Amino acid sequence: MSTPEPGKPVYNVKNPFIAKVNKAFDISGADAPKNTRHYEIDLEGGELEYTPGDSLAVQPTNDPVLVEDTLKALGFTGDEIVKHPKTTLEVPIRQALIEATLITEIDNKLIKAIIEKTAGATALAGLLEPEKKQELKGYLWGRFVIDLLLENPSAKFEPQEFMLTQKKLNIRLYSISSSQKAHPKEVHLTIATVKYTSHGRERSGVASAFLAGRITPGQTLIPVFVNHGKGFRLPDPQEATPVIFIGPGTGIAPFRAFLEERHATAAKGKAWLFFGEVSEKTCFFYKDEFETWLANGTLSKLTTAWSRDQAEKIYVQHKMLEHGAELHAWLEQGAIVYICGDAARMAVDVDKALHTILEKEGGKTAEEATAWMAAFKEAKRYRRDVY
Repeated sequence: MSTPEPGKPVYNVKNPFIAKVNKAFDISGADAPKNTRHYEIDLEGGELEYTPGDSLAVQPTNDPVLVEDTLKALGFTGDEIVKHPKTTLEVPIRQALIEATLITEIDNKLIKAIIEKTAGATALAGLLEPEKKQELKGYLWGRFVIDLLLENPSAKFEPQEFMLTQKKLNIRLYSISSSQKAHPKEVHLTIATVKYTSHGRERSGVASAFLAGRITPGQTLIPVFVNHGKGFRLPDPQEATPVIFIGPGTGIAPFRAFLEERHATAAKGKAWLFFGEVSEKTCFFYKDEFETWLANGTLSKLTTAWSRDQAEKIYVQHKMLEHGAELHAWLEQGAIVYICGDAARMAVDVDKALHTILEKEGGKTAEEATAWMAAFKEAKRYRRDVY
């Protein structure tokens, strides 16, 4: 992205743009296993500029109910004055916990303090030893700060002392799911609402629950700014470079933006989208838009994978293998491959599928496929936005 023009506001973590949420609605069916929502955020007056492939930074706040429960576990009224973790101000601890403290994740400083305050009479004792790293990770999964406080009632804190054991509540980055050419004064997001139960308590993701449960479209203001991407970009629309998009779940977000951009710029190259979710009936996000883009040539090919619509689970990597010969032909024609979504599982499985296709359809040995993929990445034809 070019340097902002003189006189244009610069928005960042210390100076976010306060934007209004215009619309927020479900794009998953009533029977979907998780709630996925589409958000349209008003940029009027902010002069924010973005390009498909960028992310929007959102500054959430904590659930006030969880904050009250945490204060109760600490034995505080909430009115005790502490230093705000992100400013020079002194504020009531309730405000500090709502605005600036990551009470859904546990810092080692809190664990250390509890061990000291309980004289080691705690299940946490010994878990900070280097060799216990995996054991600690397993113990902390699904636990918030409140859980450690309730499990260790003899560990008493002064308000400011407690604040020093906490991580800061930072921005959340979401892949932008719109093109500014299609929506000059708006930015769109596609977000799955994180909700689960662990250790007998309902849990939720900080930012996704903030957006899903505590905003009123047309009224609520949220702090945002654009986080400009670098390598996750479309080729020149006048070039006939083929593009392959692989984005299951909310990994579809940047590819909706890419397709809006391709339509607006009349991009010449052909485009193939692989999209996967749980069920076609409840999770075919943006179906009407995809069908329109298929009809007008913005999208050349759409391949879907519905993991629970049949006895065996089918994911995008299985569909890639099923269409291996054609996919290999696209690679030979110079296609750029884009992946967005889960880094731990999906991106690994997609990578394995590409290796398999190179071996099966391209006649390469495992070593040759690995070398080809290395050159593919070096040529910046393998672009990933994974998390």
